[in-house]
Formats: sequence, C-alpha cells, structure tokens
Amino acid sequence: MADKMKGKEIEVKSKEMIYRGEKLDFLKTLDVREFAKYLNARCRRSVLRNFDVVEKFVKRCEESLKTGKKIKTHLRDMIVVPKIVGMNIGIHNGKNFEDISITHEMLGHRLGEFALTRKKVAHGEAGLGATKSSAAAKK
Repeated sequence: MADKMKGKEIEVKSKEMIYRGEKLDFLKTLDVREFAKYLNARCRRSVLRNFDVVEKFVKRCEESLKTGKKIKTHLRDMIVVPKIVGMNIGIHNGKNFEDISITHEMLGHRLGEFALTRKKVAHGEAGLGATKSSAAAKK
C-alpha cells in the first residue's frame, strides 16, 4: 500500500470557510438584512428588528480598525455577522473586557456566548473559625 502512495501526490486542502452552504467571501459582500436570511429563526428575528444597531456597530468597528483603537463593547446580545469576522473585540463580562478573536465558526452566535460572566470556583482551605477545630484553636 505504501508503494502505491509514493507515485501519487497527496493534495491537502485547507478548510474552506463556509456558513450554510455559502463561502465567507460572498457573505461579506451581503447587507446585514440579506445575511439574516441565512440565520436561524431566533437570530434572524433579532437581526431584522435591530439591523440599524448591527450596521452602526459594524461601522464603528471598521472605523476603530482604521484609527488603530481597540474595539470594546457592552453589546453582549449582538449577533456575529460576516463583516466583523477576523476582528479582535473586547466584550464586557460584567467586570472587565475579554479580548475575543472573531472566527467564521462564530457566525450566527451572540457575542456574549464567548465572554463568560462566571469564573470556575477554586476551593481553597477553610478559613479561621470555619470548622469546630479551628474555632477551638482561636480561643
């Protein structure tokens, strides 16, 4: 079997960026309302009702890239659209801004899904007075 593979060159294709059967380059040319047709019902409804907010956010992101400023937002309910793919956005998690790099796999999701608001609990030792034995040592 290895002898058969020596004569043939193997082509390795990079993963194409496809969302719902359309390539990302095509989706980037679409208007926000035209892209909404490719979303599922809940996201489509959100985008169509707030398309002006989405377009304003995309425009603000593009202006920030030109000036070199960091993009920060509190809009955790914003749907990821193709025009912001490839950008680094600081999404507020309730305490600070988490830098998230937007990829094509995030299309149709909300920004808040990628900036978690709760941390993993790391339990340490019990504090002084927390147990009966440490309460006795305290006296």
